[in-house]
Amino acid sequence: MHLKGVREDDGWVFSGWELTYPTGWEGILKAVALTYHYLDHPEILTDGKPQETGGEDEIKDIPESGNMTVRGFSKILGAPVSITLYNQLAAVDVTVAGATDEFRNTDYEKFNHSMCQFMDSIEIAMYR
Repeated sequence: MHLKGVREDDGWVFSGWELTYPTGWEGILKAVALTYHYLDHPEILTDGKPQETGGEDEIKDIPESGNMTVRGFSKILGAPVSITLYNQLAAVDVTVAGATDEFRNTDYEKFNHSMCQFMDSIEIAMYR
């Protein structure tokens, strides 16, 4: 996955990423299921509307939409995170709270080093 850009605003880091290949709904469901596992208090939204799920096993049953967001407190990053994946597109939007020194006063290079492996793992999950 490739970091397209990053900006910081009011304690949050907003970034745009590009997948190696556009993905469909099945790939998005797989990526969200993996990410869900590593979040405390996870929430899922489709097209901005909250989805009720009883856990990871029910994610595969979420009806197809234009986009899906998974958000919560990342056990890996140590900060709140929100990841939005777009159906049939290569675009991914990620927002991370500047809750740790790693995500404060960041720039493109620093943020890319912090997030690249995390984002690549999400993309790899799409193809399992």
